[in-house]
Amino acid sequence: MSFKPSSVVPPLTRPQLAEARRVRAAELFGQGRSNAEIARMLGVSDESVRRWKRVWEEGGADALRRRPATGRPPKLDDAQVERVRTALEQGAQAHGFEADLWTLERVGAVVERVTGVALSRASVWRLLTGRLGWSLQRPERRALERDESEIARWIAQEWPRIKRGR
Repeated sequence: MSFKPSSVVPPLTRPQLAEARRVRAAELFGQGRSNAEIARMLGVSDESVRRWKRVWEEGGADALRRRPATGRPPKLDDAQVERVRTALEQGAQAHGFEADLWTLERVGAVVERVTGVALSRASVWRLLTGRLGWSLQRPERRALERDESEIARWIAQEWPRIKRGR
């Protein structure tokens, strides 16, 4: 198992999509569109539009935006996360590991070395996938003895013979 930075812009998360829908509904309320029309345009239920409209009338468009998550703050602040990102981008071998593959345990060890904060495997996973935007990559397993030219010869010569039944 290995982790690599994702090269594409990650798609919007479900909470981000929901917020975008509510903000679009607020714009449509301002245009004087009917609830049924807004529900149809956004692909949501009439009840959702009615609920959003009540909130919009009481607090405006800002009332329809997401609120910051409550609960315990993250163990790593943004500056620490950036230090971890820099350390991970150097590669696993730069941190004394034999193979240049990142595992949750290895990342956890580097996080602790760089920041002094010990994270559980689950927290390391959330750090990698959530805050750093990395994705899981599984290395391809190939035999060391693999001979590409012999494989190509077999496909070109032997396989047609086997298919013909000779």
